[in-house]
Amino acid sequence: MDAGYTVEHLRTAATDAVRAPSLHNTQPWRFRLRGGGIEVQVDPTRRLPATDPSGWGLRVACGAALFNLRLALATAGTPATVRLRPYPAEPDVVARLVPDVPRRPTPAEQALYGAIPRRFSNRAPFWPDPVPADARWRLAEAARAEACWLELLIGVSAVNAFAEIAHSAHRVLERDPAYRAEREEWVRTTEHAPDGIPAAAGGPQNEPQDLLPSRGFGGRDRAPGRDFEPEPLVAVLGSTGNTAVDQVVAGQALQRVLLTATDAGLAVSMLSQPIEVPTAREQLRLSLGRFGTPQMVMRIGFGQPGWPTPRRPVDDVLDLPVSLA
Repeated sequence: MDAGYTVEHLRTAATDAVRAPSLHNTQPWRFRLRGGGIEVQVDPTRRLPATDPSGWGLRVACGAALFNLRLALATAGTPATVRLRPYPAEPDVVARLVPDVPRRPTPAEQALYGAIPRRFSNRAPFWPDPVPADARWRLAEAARAEACWLELLIGVSAVNAFAEIAHSAHRVLERDPAYRAEREEWVRTTEHAPDGIPAAAGGPQNEPQDLLPSRGFGGRDRAPGRDFEPEPLVAVLGSTGNTAVDQVVAGQALQRVLLTATDAGLAVSMLSQPIEVPTAREQLRLSLGRFGTPQMVMRIGFGQPGWPTPRRPVDDVLDLPVSLA
């Protein structure tokens, strides 16, 4: 592809990229075509100052969108070479993709690409069925393929120890009025909102007996007997460091893990409270005994299909050259 990517490449791939997850479904990304390359940018206007003051969540979300973008281009036969944070003077540009040698997509790429429209965060209780060993192996390999690690917490004592850290972080966050107000700003009760968390997708309200905390996104009280699973599979995704580049790398690994789980018929919800509170994050790192930095925590299992969350029209997140807009 001597001429580089085109507007059509950008628009088609970005349609898949925007299906990535983000904190409160803020969708904090933009995509532009420049010099034959596609660039992924952080949209600073969608930052969550109370929930994500460091911008960690922005960069992880943009990394997840970048992974979808890579998959979309690869399955179209136009794979990309990726350079992360390519311009020191433009820190909001998290990646630049330029055409690599054209080739046919691999079966693995096709399977993950097919999972993009089926991946939803599932905040409801899961069934008690255990996640099989082969699926656990696939999830760990997915993280490793993106230069990250995935620690699966096995056994009641390990999960209970994590639950204490998670609840402590949750209490710290809930004591902050700005944090609570910010969360409420992104709960959507109207049917056609293009972003935020629809109340129907918010999951049931937290209750005192729950092992793990959940955010209050306006979900309904659960029916009797609909408690969360007593022994959830908890997975901690980590990267070797915690620079801006490490966070973008972690976002790509997160999306590969999520799509791998979807392809395996698994449901996933994310628990970022222990990551958002620095002291809790350090406690989690020490409890794992792993080198590197935890970047996301997931609850994984089998359950009913999750609720889709809305997405902005793709043209709203594109920056095209004036002559092509």
